[in-house]
Amino acid sequence: MQISIWEKESFYAPKDVIIVGSGLVGLWCAWHLKKNHPTLSVAIVDRGIIPTGASTRNAGFACFGSVTELVEDAARFGDDNMLQLVEMRYKGLQRIRKVFKEHSIDFDLCGGYELFAAQDAERKNQLAHETERLNKLLYNITGKKKTFKQADEKIAALGLHNTSHLIENKLEGYLHSGKLCQALLQAVQSMGVTVLNAIEISGFEKVNDNIVLYTNQLMHLKAGKVLVCTNAFARQLLPQLDIVPARGQVLVTSPIEGLPLKGTFHYDAGYYYFRNLGNRVLLGGARNKAFEEENTTELTITDTIQQELEHFLKTYILPGYTYQITDRWSGIMGMGNEKMPIVKEVSPNVYCAVRMSGMGVALAPVIGEQVSKLLSS
Repeated sequence: MQISIWEKESFYAPKDVIIVGSGLVGLWCAWHLKKNHPTLSVAIVDRGIIPTGASTRNAGFACFGSVTELVEDAARFGDDNMLQLVEMRYKGLQRIRKVFKEHSIDFDLCGGYELFAAQDAERKNQLAHETERLNKLLYNITGKKKTFKQADEKIAALGLHNTSHLIENKLEGYLHSGKLCQALLQAVQSMGVTVLNAIEISGFEKVNDNIVLYTNQLMHLKAGKVLVCTNAFARQLLPQLDIVPARGQVLVTSPIEGLPLKGTFHYDAGYYYFRNLGNRVLLGGARNKAFEEENTTELTITDTIQQELEHFLKTYILPGYTYQITDRWSGIMGMGNEKMPIVKEVSPNVYCAVRMSGMGVALAPVIGEQVSKLLSS
């Protein structure tokens, strides 16, 4: 198939910036670039028909981390790094609510919880100390004296089982990831961003003043600057980056009459996460049961993880209930030796914004702002 002059001078015309990856990070980067620099010509290129890494294949959480996750992050990376990430996530969630009407993306600041099993009862005193310390550290970010607080009295009302302790965070919620991506896509297109789907970038090189992107189609693309936002898949174009793919598997139950569960829930330092989806239960995680197996870019599900999720569902959330599993899927997150996202110029006029560590929903709006400043500096 030959390319017409109309196509060559519109869809495939050289751009000031080409963004590789149409997930949440790529979309927010495009949004900030056009908002701050309306005359820039910007295109987003994605190999899928829709974003297929994690942006539309996550659990739809709007959160910034549970107590045990933040304590673990502080131990590994230091208080300053932990707090910087929390602040980015917190500001990102605020940005989402400022830009989009909550009902349009099913955003609900319903409150989040971290639960602890009966065998964790002896940790209660230690958790109280850790929670108090975190609250003091987080005060300057959230403005709340008690970002996290004990909520054991809600265990029964929420229908949780085999649970000895509950910590609440009223600043968390959930949203509809697909509707958020659609809303962002519509927003950037209305700002003049060109979106090209089903085009895979196989490589790139600098030619004179342009970066030439080689594709799986019968054309090359040209841009003054290129931004890689493919997160866990970024090493296919930038093999030097510290990124490890991490598959997150999810399941959803059939509707359950009178389901008492309401909110977002974390367990085991965030490795298990669940929420109500109306009167259904959405549950994901358990990759810590098979780390090596789940360090993959394969968008499949496995018996190992799905059986573990079903066991968790029967033990802590829905013992004695009758239900079916109606949906199962997986998404691919980008992890690494550090948790801070990688936002930098990797070679002349080639940039990246990757490694969201499973928090892309909250981080992407802030990362987009950083990228806009970086590309205009």
